[in-house]
Amino acid sequence: MDSPTHSYGVKRCSPGVFFLWTLPWLGILAWGGLSAVLCLWKGLNQTNMSNVFAFALWIVFDLAVIALGAGAFFTGFLTYIVGKKELKDIINAAVIIGFICYSGAMAMLGIDIGQPLRGWFIFWHANVHSMLVEVSFCITCYLMVLTIEFIPIILENRTLQKVRELRLFGHNLHEIMAVFAATGTFLSFFHQGSLGGMFGVMYARPFAARGGFYIWPWTFFLFVLSAIAAGPLFTILCTKLTEFITRKKLVPDQAVQSLAKISAWLLSLYLVFKFIDTLGWANSLVPKAGLRFMDFYREGPYGFWMVVAELGICGILPAVILMIPKVRQQQGWLIFAGLLTCAGIVLNRFVFIIVTLAIPVMPFDRFWSYLPTWQEWGVGLAVVGYGFLLFSAAYRYLPVFPKEPELNPAAD
Repeated sequence: MDSPTHSYGVKRCSPGVFFLWTLPWLGILAWGGLSAVLCLWKGLNQTNMSNVFAFALWIVFDLAVIALGAGAFFTGFLTYIVGKKELKDIINAAVIIGFICYSGAMAMLGIDIGQPLRGWFIFWHANVHSMLVEVSFCITCYLMVLTIEFIPIILENRTLQKVRELRLFGHNLHEIMAVFAATGTFLSFFHQGSLGGMFGVMYARPFAARGGFYIWPWTFFLFVLSAIAAGPLFTILCTKLTEFITRKKLVPDQAVQSLAKISAWLLSLYLVFKFIDTLGWANSLVPKAGLRFMDFYREGPYGFWMVVAELGICGILPAVILMIPKVRQQQGWLIFAGLLTCAGIVLNRFVFIIVTLAIPVMPFDRFWSYLPTWQEWGVGLAVVGYGFLLFSAAYRYLPVFPKEPELNPAAD
């Protein structure tokens, strides 16, 4: 039995079917909840983090979801500031995905700091010389912006629309959404960049240290570029997954292709600067540290294959696919390129967070290994379960895809 719960009256599956769909994601969330309770109750000894690996699996998840969630601010920038009107058909999905990524990242950080009740120390006793303080301020403020952007979507629920005051409030928020899009772009630019810049100024770690422009290392700009290249593609992937599961057309091809084309150019630009950065680092900073390029890949599982995987398989290959219109327009190739790009960005964050700390920096030092505990995996994967649950609920009860009725007339 179908249930018309959508604001536009589009039918959805029965409550029983929807409940069965949520069970695996609730299970993952329960695993994460148990892991979080153990970490907060017994301490971070539930993890394999140490003085060497102060940044570990949680921060890999954190930086990865923040990069993939960049589709929210960049799609908003293209829609409301640049004027790409066709992207209004996908902007709601981008906002919800961004909200999931940023709220999930904030929840993980609450576990990571060990004493979340003292999290306000970051703001009240701010270290003005720390990039992480600037990141904390920007991420917190941008999550507030995403919440404000999410509210009008919630208020378009069919039941809430019956309340005149809520309907007018949501309409007025829509009218000034460009202001929040511009604010989100400003905040996101700096926190995406500072996450990369933090590694670039780690001069005691030659693997990560970089030169730069004025006070900003090159990694500042590379992290911004990689995020705005991968974020929109992640939004497309989530949309295509929803279409596959629901067996419905949800977003017009024009919006998808427009976003994919922009991502193709940004990914290509990112790869050009990434190769320049890598060559400059290998031929300048590394010799100055008394090392050779291959010294960083001679121990442990982190061999030269990671460079090939990140820049070649997950970089050049998807960029070529996305740059060719006839290939990009084929759904299979588009999804394949999107998956490779997102995997490459996650690998990039993993390299900067884990490999940077694992590689010896002194002649008498040794290679350090790290293997996450099940509690760490639980907290990290809880974001995935939370994301599926929230996006599923949003799709069921809210007008996430405004063109759905028009694209699926027979389903009404």
